[in-house]
Amino acid sequence: MGLDNVAVQWPRTGRFYDPVAPAAFVDFADLADQPQIAAPAAALAGHIAKTGTVRATAYTELVDLMLGLDGVLYATDAAAEDEDPVIDPDGCAWIAGGLERFVDGHRPLGEEVTFETVTEVLQGALAGSRLADQQLRWLDSRLDALRDESGGAPQWSFTITELDVLARFYRRCAERGFAVYADF
Repeated sequence: MGLDNVAVQWPRTGRFYDPVAPAAFVDFADLADQPQIAAPAAALAGHIAKTGTVRATAYTELVDLMLGLDGVLYATDAAAEDEDPVIDPDGCAWIAGGLERFVDGHRPLGEEVTFETVTEVLQGALAGSRLADQQLRWLDSRLDALRDESGGAPQWSFTITELDVLARFYRRCAERGFAVYADF
């Protein structure tokens, strides 16, 4: 069992959130059918088109690192605040924006997303900031925390196209006023 991010109607009516009909994501099937799309991106797009859901477990470490918080896709802040693990439409826009900026920053490095390329993109993004030294030290500590006990980097296996599809899911939720329920 893992974490699913399920598009739901916002705000909730009654005791439960109503899932969004997969028809709201049917155009993701067009992404999945593109001949040049990498297999992981096609699989993700196809799953979103059929279910209106992202199997988010694989993306949690990366998204947390990119956005600088823990438990983003688990909606942990919302769970404490609202008693429901839900990412509201504004939160979806924030996640989508972070993913979109990362995708744009990674494009010059190619299609394959690795720990090393993620490090390069994030360091580059922080280098010109107002508090660059402080933020780069913070980033280094986050990166070190992801390494195993022997200092090995996480063995991420993503494509930039796959992360673009992920960003599109959260952007769609934000634009249409959907929330995302963290189901685990």
